[in-house]
Amino acid sequence: MTIKNEHIVKLAAKWEAGTISQAEQLELDNWYREHQDEPLKVPEAVAASEDEHQLKIWNAIQDQIQVKRVRLWPRIAAAASIVLAIGAGIFLYTNQLKKDAVQTATYAKDVAPGTAGATLTLAGGKKIRLSEATNGELAKEAGVVVTKSADGQLVYTVQDDAAVDPATSGENVHKIRNVLSTARGETYMVVLPDKSKVWLNAASSLIYNTNMNISEERVVSLEGEAYFEVAKDKTRPFVVISKGQEIEVLGTHFNVNAYDDEPAVATTLLEGSVQVTAGENKQILKPGFQAINNKGSIKIKEADVETAVDWKEGDFYFENADFRSVMRKISRWYDVEIIYDPSVPETITSNGVIPRNNKLSAVLKSIENSGQVHFKIEGKKIYVTK
Repeated sequence: MTIKNEHIVKLAAKWEAGTISQAEQLELDNWYREHQDEPLKVPEAVAASEDEHQLKIWNAIQDQIQVKRVRLWPRIAAAASIVLAIGAGIFLYTNQLKKDAVQTATYAKDVAPGTAGATLTLAGGKKIRLSEATNGELAKEAGVVVTKSADGQLVYTVQDDAAVDPATSGENVHKIRNVLSTARGETYMVVLPDKSKVWLNAASSLIYNTNMNISEERVVSLEGEAYFEVAKDKTRPFVVISKGQEIEVLGTHFNVNAYDDEPAVATTLLEGSVQVTAGENKQILKPGFQAINNKGSIKIKEADVETAVDWKEGDFYFENADFRSVMRKISRWYDVEIIYDPSVPETITSNGVIPRNNKLSAVLKSIENSGQVHFKIEGKKIYVTK
């Protein structure tokens, strides 16, 4: 695979701009499948230049392409790889990149990635650290057994006699609530009593009724971010309350980003249909679209699904993404503070796919290769400079 194929470079540029036709997309996909196992060769122009800086850039590009080959499906991997090659081509043909485009960040102390973990708070106030709890039964409340499965998930099982248990009838049913909360650097997955599945991102919490399988309504409250796979029930809508809005579904897959430090609440639909309500404003979402709720004003736009659910898939995925939004994701996952130098512009965008199981230094180096910013790690603080 080489940047000398000008036609493929043009196709990759069209893909990046969103103007590629179906026929051209097919050609690009086929090209990638035929060449994805070939070793990358240093372009003759680079090798002949004897410029160590150019060679370093090319080597960095090769490293990034290899990461993307492992992490991405063919279509995205092809474009990601080629676009990086285009970046090298621009360097070769226009010579516009500066000598300081790639620098090694200063890392006083590296930071490990986050892990699976959460705290479960029972209705009576008892707290259970799930990362420390052994597998098996954790608690039993009003006919509901809470267990930790062998793969580390939290599972609620309703006993056969729960429906006739006095503790689960009348007003009491609405008082039996649990809270699942993750700290910064933690994620966790729970199977609710109605068989709905919820993945909780870092620095988030979910409040839910443990008897939702027999109660008249299925209502949960979310702070932070979660991905939902809601069990279908035509008679009982599933409602997610988060940051001034309600999401009502019957059975579907969607992601909700409702962090306090984000400018708006983003609801991204992958399957089915949802209704998003904020005050008097109601909007129906279709798959592949996103509702952006900014203080009660809801706007619908086509979603970048890969970016919305990257965390659940174990990646940082960003395509023309706001740089500071990307850094907020990194801050939550690695539990670090981001400190910006005044010289760092507000309008920087980022592109790339980086596995979340990497150490912090590897993630920052990948971003730093763009030449837009530089990082320095000191303990739990990341200093960002131009």
